[in-house]
Amino acid sequence: MSVVTTERHGEVLVIISNNPPVNALGAAVRQGLKAGLEEALGDDAVKAVVIRCDGRTFFAGADITEFGKGPVEPGLHEILAMIEDCPKPVVAAIHGTALGGGLETALCCHYRVAVPSAQLGVPEVKLGLLPGGGGTQRLPRVAGIEAAVEMCAIGNPISAKRALDLGLVDQLTGEDSLAADAIAYARNAIAKGPRKASEMPVKGDPASIAAFAKANARKFRGFDAPAANIACVEAATRLPFDEGEKFEREQFMKLMMGSQSAAQRHIFFAERKAAKIDGIADDVALRPVRTVGVIGAGTMGGGISMNFLSAGIPVTIVEMKQEALDRGTGIIRKNYDATAAKGRMKPEQVEAAMALLTPTLDLAALADCDLIIEAVFEDMAVKKDVFAKLDKIAKPGAILASNTSYLDIDEIAGVTSRPQDVLGMHFFSPANVMKLLEVVRGEKTADDVLATAMAIAKKIKKVAVVAGVCDGFIGNRMLRPRQQEAQKLLMEGATPQQIDKVHVDFGMPMGPFQMSDLAGLDIGWHRDPSRIETVRDALCAAGRLGQKTGKGFYDYDEKRTPTPSTDVQAIIDDFAAKSGKPKRDISDEEIIERTLYTMVNEGARILTEGKAQRASDIDVVWIYGYGWPVYRGGPMFWADLEGAEKIAKGLEKHGFELAPLLKEKAASKGRFNG
Repeated sequence: MSVVTTERHGEVLVIISNNPPVNALGAAVRQGLKAGLEEALGDDAVKAVVIRCDGRTFFAGADITEFGKGPVEPGLHEILAMIEDCPKPVVAAIHGTALGGGLETALCCHYRVAVPSAQLGVPEVKLGLLPGGGGTQRLPRVAGIEAAVEMCAIGNPISAKRALDLGLVDQLTGEDSLAADAIAYARNAIAKGPRKASEMPVKGDPASIAAFAKANARKFRGFDAPAANIACVEAATRLPFDEGEKFEREQFMKLMMGSQSAAQRHIFFAERKAAKIDGIADDVALRPVRTVGVIGAGTMGGGISMNFLSAGIPVTIVEMKQEALDRGTGIIRKNYDATAAKGRMKPEQVEAAMALLTPTLDLAALADCDLIIEAVFEDMAVKKDVFAKLDKIAKPGAILASNTSYLDIDEIAGVTSRPQDVLGMHFFSPANVMKLLEVVRGEKTADDVLATAMAIAKKIKKVAVVAGVCDGFIGNRMLRPRQQEAQKLLMEGATPQQIDKVHVDFGMPMGPFQMSDLAGLDIGWHRDPSRIETVRDALCAAGRLGQKTGKGFYDYDEKRTPTPSTDVQAIIDDFAAKSGKPKRDISDEEIIERTLYTMVNEGARILTEGKAQRASDIDVVWIYGYGWPVYRGGPMFWADLEGAEKIAKGLEKHGFELAPLLKEKAASKGRFNG
């Protein structure tokens, strides 16, 4: 059966796509659209055309699986030209989302009607691309320059109501009467005839483009695609449509062939792959999670609770002391109120979320919870004590999870009589904001427990990755060699600001020492001011605990802006002198080799040991948990771009032992990702 069909409604021909799940503009859809348009052109009794979609959405974009493959006729450009050049008025009937090539299809239609709940956008920039079907040229003519540059360079969709105000949509229809209303609109359009977006003048002030670029310069730092999108919209303001479209195509091909788009497309697919669990059937029965218990109302416990509250899942949160419980619930309320003040939540939504929270000092109150997450102090003895108590309290079949970031899940599970129900759920701070969740599979974790944790992660809008049990799992295990080498480099002549600058220039949000200051230098510190064995010990003993005290590796002003500290440099110089190593100039290249290549090496060990299911999972962890620049695709994808041979040589130069998998990839010139 064809994915595109037609219906006659008197003088109106309706072309209908039904290509689940999102009506992507794949080859079969394009062929069907061409046939439908040819039917309309070949029948004099047809005076107008409606293009709409069955299912849950209008065309939600190109078929991304076709990217990088040979073209299949007809191409999208041919279809768009057929639509716009049709001598009979063509109406797009939009519901769900009209995204990317879908919105470009609607822009080539002469008129657009939409249900109020529809969303319209061109998100290609998020894949390192730009709208390649004339979107950057038609949007400034239809919706105006200001809206066009924002939509193209940021990529977020807009509502049908805003689209109506901009002139991007001509009429809003009833939510349940789109098909009939679109036909009625098409009949009325017969007298008006076609209206080509490509022939309209550009709307708005061209000067707004430079202002937009300046306002978003920090957000766009390091990315190629936003600048290309901006350049294309700017071209629309000064070039005839045909020349602007040619410029758009040149920019599109440049991005498509570049490493950044390849990296961003890699992460798009990697995120979806990460949800698949090796060795577990897709149809495994999940355990119900209707209520959640959280032990600990501190920063992590409160943030974890918010994820479930925001998803409409009741949470019972437990603390040992009333003061800590009140402080924790107060911070949850404060965070929600701050979100509402920014317009991201309605006050009634805040109240609904808070109404689902039950604070208590009684651990036994967790007896009926389906999922219990421990978020107490990162100490094995403390965690084992909590789980031994939970084993006696939790109902049969309840999932018991630890939020540990380093510790052995199997050892924790060993104090219970139900190790099959225990796993790790490592949230990243702040837990209500960060998207990553490492789901740690213990030796005895049951399949349905792991599958349920992955499913609940999706429900609370987290990107979940399965990790095996080892010290630090995936992310923190790879972080360790980076931090260790950064400390060694200080002893050899590099400065904190030089090392941090190399990482920021690479695309990281901050460098190793800025990150340490943000987290707090006293995390894991032995707290004995008489034991000064490292630079960190000396800083902590001097009260330099990081941003929270205004002093760490850097000095901070009231806006938390870092400046290098002469006191810190004196401490570093003192330790360096005691180490006996002569100071020397350290190149930026050496910093990359010793702090980033070592991460790749550790990633290779993780893969060999089976602690990550696939290389792309490691990439997802570092993109969503640590701020690795998405345009570099994660450490293992970046390693593929650099070449395993180059990385191996860089590590050997500094005396590092190569992971066997890295050595193998270097010898074969192979890749970690496919």
